[in-house]
This record gives sequence, C-alpha cells and structure tokens, in this order.
Amino acid sequence: MARGKQPRSKPSCVFWKTIIETWYDLIRALHGISFEIKQGDIVALLGSNGAGKTTTLKTIMRLLEDDQPEKGTIEFMGKRIDRMDTEEIVRLGISYVPEGREVFPELTVMENIQMGAYTRKDRQGIKDDIEGILKQFPILSERRNQQAGHLSGGEQQMLAIGRALMSRPKLLMLDEPSLGLSPLLTKEIFGIIQRINQEGVTILLVEQNVNMALKYSHYAFLMENGRIVRADKPEVLREDDDVKEFYLGIATETSAKGYKRYRRKVRFR
Repeated sequence: MARGKQPRSKPSCVFWKTIIETWYDLIRALHGISFEIKQGDIVALLGSNGAGKTTTLKTIMRLLEDDQPEKGTIEFMGKRIDRMDTEEIVRLGISYVPEGREVFPELTVMENIQMGAYTRKDRQGIKDDIEGILKQFPILSERRNQQAGHLSGGEQQMLAIGRALMSRPKLLMLDEPSLGLSPLLTKEIFGIIQRINQEGVTILLVEQNVNMALKYSHYAFLMENGRIVRADKPEVLREDDDVKEFYLGIATETSAKGYKRYRRKVRFR
C-alpha cells in the first residue's frame, strides 16, 4: 500500500484488494494496486495522463470487456463485484460519469435523464426522482425539451451527473468532470459534487484540476504508471514538496533537488 494511512472510523464502500495487473489494449495498465474508499467520503484519484486513473474506474464498472484483472478482488458494500456485469453493478449502487460526458445529443434533456433509470421498474419513484433532478439543476428544467447536443459544456456535465443520479447510486464515479470548463463553471460543478456528497453519496473523483480536487476531497490517491504511489489526506499532500512540484506546479528548493529521486520512486515503486 502507498504511503499514508486512511482513518478507520468509517465503514468501507469500495475495497480493492491487490489487483495484480490489468491489461488494456495489450498494454499493462494497472500494477498491483490496493485501496479502500470510505462511505460518505469524496475521494480523489489523481495523476498524469496515462497513469491508470480512467482504467481504474472502468475496471470497477466492468467496462473493459475481457481486459479484466487476472488476480485480486473488488468489493462494494461487502459484495464482490469484479465478476459481475455492468448492469448488476449499477443495480447494486454504482454510477459512472465518463470523461467527455457522453450525453445522447439527439435526445432531449428529459429523455437523457430518463435513460439513467434503465435498471429501475418503479414508475412513481422514477417520476419523483426526475422532478428532484430538475429542481436540483434548474437550467435543465428550463431546457427539458431541448436536444442535449445543443447544451453548453457545463450544462451537458450537469445533465450527465443528473442522469447518473437516476439510478440512486451509493457510489458516484466521475471522470474529469471539469474538463474543458471555465473556472466559474468548474467551481459550480464542484459545488454540485459537494452537495451530492452531503446528501449521502460517496464520490470517487478523477480530476485534472488537482487544486480543486484536493480542496473538496476527504482523501486522495496519487497514481503513476499504473501504481498508487501516494495516499493521504489533502491537507498533508498540499504540504508535500514533491506534490507541490509535480501536481500543483509550485516549485520549492527541496522539490527541485529531489526531482530525479522522485521520478525513480514513481517509476519503480
């Protein structure tokens, strides 16, 4: 396990036990990682492009077809899920908003939201949840009959999150929710994420805006080359010279001296 210990006061939401390796497009993407996500937390998964962050989310959701872990287990709320199909995982309580939002552009806002309830049969509950989503995102209510492809990037992100909430998730996984958004919209999206978390939903967040991710998360993992190289509370990571240099872009005397040592550590850990 990487440096830093998670507090044990909260029960586990996701427990990932030593995934030895995962292959993606014939490339070994994950190398012997283990981690635990606590219920009710916002957890950030950070790292450079190609570090294995998106592969981690897709592995949890079983979206890599046959490219699944050869060894190890993934548990959610005490149940093993690494051999379930994606629909079973959604029914169990995990929702995933992929990078790029991936709304259905030809469908209306309302139709997109309805698509998020595809695993549910309770008509009245679905109707109530749709109204709740529209209240939570007033701009979507205003545009409910508009095609999703005509929404702005921020509005599409709100729609993607709203659609994911229709499955009533216990864990919401978000891949780069602020990508391509202005600073103002980024702040708004993170406010929405925080509000969802305060309503009891655990969040696993992949985010390129490290400053914002550390500001809103309770715990964070740093990934490089398919490995978790650091795990700690945001306030601890913010004060680490290596993190300042390589993730926050803040140069320090000690971080400059330790560049080669840090890269060797990341590469071979």
